[in-house]
Amino acid sequence: MKTITGIRFAISLLALATLGVSSASADDSLQRIKEAGEIRIANTQTSPPWSFIDAENKPSGYDVAMAKEVAKRIGVPKVVFIADTYKNFVEGLKADKYDLVMNDLTPTKERALQVDFSDPYGVEEFRIFLLAKNTDIHERADLVGKSVGVTAGSSNESWSHKNLTQSVIRTYDNGGLVFNDLANGRVDVVIASWFSGENYRVVNKLPLKAVGAPLTYQVSAAAMRKGSESLKTAVNKAISEMIADGTVEAYSKHYVGADYQMLSGIKKALAEE
Repeated sequence: MKTITGIRFAISLLALATLGVSSASADDSLQRIKEAGEIRIANTQTSPPWSFIDAENKPSGYDVAMAKEVAKRIGVPKVVFIADTYKNFVEGLKADKYDLVMNDLTPTKERALQVDFSDPYGVEEFRIFLLAKNTDIHERADLVGKSVGVTAGSSNESWSHKNLTQSVIRTYDNGGLVFNDLANGRVDVVIASWFSGENYRVVNKLPLKAVGAPLTYQVSAAAMRKGSESLKTAVNKAISEMIADGTVEAYSKHYVGADYQMLSGIKKALAEE
């Protein structure tokens, strides 16, 4: 009898202990943020039009506006923006340096193994850049036999190897070097995002231009620590509402360009996956 009673008692203790572990491990990511009264959101603050420091020395840009609106819609009154770099975003989330990353961050398979992503709310298009005086190349079909510069490890490189099999793909560890080689005539074209290419052209006053229709699209989404289900659900709901009520399109036209079609770009990007 004592043995049976002891076993039952031990089972009861185990059940209580298990219940305690389950309760302790239950996701409280959204509740903790609400109780704190603020949400910490990382961005580079150096990547216009997504995030940058404006004339009043404050964070601005498409992702910044989206972050503020998301915070408002999930019931958090204050946003604390934390400046960091792309290479640190995943580890920063894992180390609890911030609650979200919202800065044109692509939900790649490698990143998704370490952090969770919301539904997409942004997209970037990739184009062909070449010397302004070049009149031979107008579109993708003209790249047969041409040398194409891409940044090593980027989605531009993987896309080019897969889709430009009749071109000579040359990889560069540094995005700046690939544009310098384009300007110096060492490669015929560069495949890059419209915004990074245009920014590099303007800042460095290079005689370059972009031609043809967008080659591919790449979505961006909010990243958060693994298992942040309640936060993810709330963020997804906010994004869905912002798409439905026109907020996403309004912000994209204001910060990215008057004729920029954010939602149609997102749909095209998702269709390519």
